[in-house]
Amino acid sequence: MTDIAFLSANRLAKLIRKRKIGCLELLDHYLSRVERFNPALNAIISTDIPAARRRARLADKMVANGEKLAPLHGVPVTVKESFDVKGLATSWGVPAYRNNIAKEDAVSVRRLRDAGAVIFGKTNIPTWLADCQSFNPIYGKTFNPWNVDRTPGGSSGGSAAALSAGLTGLEMGSDIAGSIRNPAAHCGLFGHKPTLGICSTLGHTLANNLAPIDMLVIGPLARSADDLAISLSAIVGLDEIDATGLKVSLPPARKKQLKEYRVSILVDDNTVPLTRDIVALQQKLADFLKSSKVELEIGERPSFDAGEAHRIYDIMLRATTSARQTDEEFDANVATREALDPEDDSKWARMLRGMTLSHRDWTVLNEARHQIRWKWHEYFQTYDLMLTPATMMTAIPHTETPPYERSVVIDGIQRPFMNQIWLPGYSNFTYLPTTVAPIGFASDGLPVGVQIIGPQYADRTCIHFAGLLEKHFHGFTPPPGFD
Repeated sequence: MTDIAFLSANRLAKLIRKRKIGCLELLDHYLSRVERFNPALNAIISTDIPAARRRARLADKMVANGEKLAPLHGVPVTVKESFDVKGLATSWGVPAYRNNIAKEDAVSVRRLRDAGAVIFGKTNIPTWLADCQSFNPIYGKTFNPWNVDRTPGGSSGGSAAALSAGLTGLEMGSDIAGSIRNPAAHCGLFGHKPTLGICSTLGHTLANNLAPIDMLVIGPLARSADDLAISLSAIVGLDEIDATGLKVSLPPARKKQLKEYRVSILVDDNTVPLTRDIVALQQKLADFLKSSKVELEIGERPSFDAGEAHRIYDIMLRATTSARQTDEEFDANVATREALDPEDDSKWARMLRGMTLSHRDWTVLNEARHQIRWKWHEYFQTYDLMLTPATMMTAIPHTETPPYERSVVIDGIQRPFMNQIWLPGYSNFTYLPTTVAPIGFASDGLPVGVQIIGPQYADRTCIHFAGLLEKHFHGFTPPPGFD
């Protein structure tokens, strides 16, 4: 039974349809693993087991009655703490919201249930979802199953740790600065950041806010590319207002076989320092693609200034998250910004400018953003996909140092930790879909992933290519010690 915990959600659903395993039986198997392994990981931080068992029993009756079954019928699933799940708290790791009990499911949670998922719990996050690790004062720290001295990433860190350790069948995360992608890479998983706007974020919020957050998307993490495709199909679509007049219709994958693709790959990146291990694995992937007859170019990028794009993204990202400031915090940040040296272009300075940005200045930056968006569009007239490293290093040791004060050593040189967010930033603020797939292990034994960036609405192309890598190059490997 142990091996079954690491199967893809797609395979689990097939076993249920073939009556090889019961829905309640499978749920109880995962719950026994949660009881055994979760104390050491702190990945799953709240559950509603009675409700999950009721749903699993109903799912078993549907199988017995020969009813038509949805794609994820009977599969045990957890979701990131930031999603509303009726009856469970949604706090975003903020103590003031510790007792914010959801009255209804988020749209995406409801759609997962409609697809047959048996949702039994929620997974850990950093405070405000604002870190590349997963720690908050309510639920504490989550540990990476590949090395408990390391973070699983963030903000969907609990999601990735639970999946990698075989504690759940599928996970739902969110991403604004790599929050699906870096945990997927750090835990050896697949993850997908959808095209901006194609999946309703209603119910992924605090204080009953209704407005979508710029750049924020929701998407799946999984142990296989197939699961990404199935779960994306389950959650895709707008909210009930917008869906009245607008429908999401994603095109199929552009190509079928590896040799049909034309791809550019960044083995190294002059805007983000990368460890030698990351570069070596990117090169190994490039060599594999060449040997597979992929039409491959190394280092070809869209024709915009990457450094300037990075600056725009940094500022717009902080503008997007600025609403969480109190009036007092905002006034203090305005005063600090006004005292800045005009030539100061540090990460901290960009953060301050973003948090206090005027609407006029945001509009100017947004025009520059759309200029970059069109450069991507031109680029994808030549290339099907662009591949980049998912992270600049493997998972870091746990730290309570604030992100913007944090540094990491990259091949002997001290670097700002927040350089990390530019790799996901390539596609974040320009609407583009991006899939992360595992590509191997670094010299420290930790997983490494690649980003697969595609044109707007080419989500199925990104996922399909990840599936080809899974089949022919590298797939999910369970971490040792969780059998």
